[in-house]
Amino acid sequence: MLLELLDDFLRKWLVELADELAAGIDARLPAADRAEQLAEVLSQSLAGRVVLCDLFGAQGGVLEHNVSVEVVRRHKRASLDSLATMVHLVRQQVPELGDGAQTVCLQTMIMAGALSTYCSPPPSLLAAYQEEPELALLHVNLRSALRLVIITAIMGTLPRSGDPRRTTPAPPRP
Repeated sequence: MLLELLDDFLRKWLVELADELAAGIDARLPAADRAEQLAEVLSQSLAGRVVLCDLFGAQGGVLEHNVSVEVVRRHKRASLDSLATMVHLVRQQVPELGDGAQTVCLQTMIMAGALSTYCSPPPSLLAAYQEEPELALLHVNLRSALRLVIITAIMGTLPRSGDPRRTTPAPPRP
C-alpha cells in the first residue's frame, strides 16, 4: 500500500515539476546557469513535499521489504517510468547533461530521501540544540542541503573542456 502511495505521489509531483521547471529555468542562459536554476527548482519542489521525501527514504530499507515479488515488480516498473519522465524533464532544461541526466535524477531522489530523515528532529534533539547551540550545526535544512547535493551532482555530470563526453574534440595542446 505504501509503495502505491509513493508511486502516486511521485507521478503527481512529476506533473507539477514540469510546470515548475518551465517557469524556473531560462533556456537562454548558459548550461552552468541553467544547472543552478535546475538545482534551485528541484530542491524547492522536493522540500515542499516532505512526505514524498520521507517515502523515498523508507523505500529501500522498509517499504520494499516483506512484499510479494509481484508487488515489488509493479513498483519497480512504475519507478522506472517515473525516472524516465524525470530524466526527460531535466534533459529538456539542461540537454548538456546527456545520459548523465539519469544519474542526476536518481541521485536527487535518493538524496531527498536520505536528507529528509535528518530534517525533522525530535523534541529531545531540538532541546539539545537550544541547550547547546553549537550542536545545531548538525541540524540539516532540507532545501539547502538538497540544493547543494543536486548542484554538485549536476556540475559533476556536465561535460567539461577536455572531457571525452564532449561532442566536439578539445583543441590539441602545443
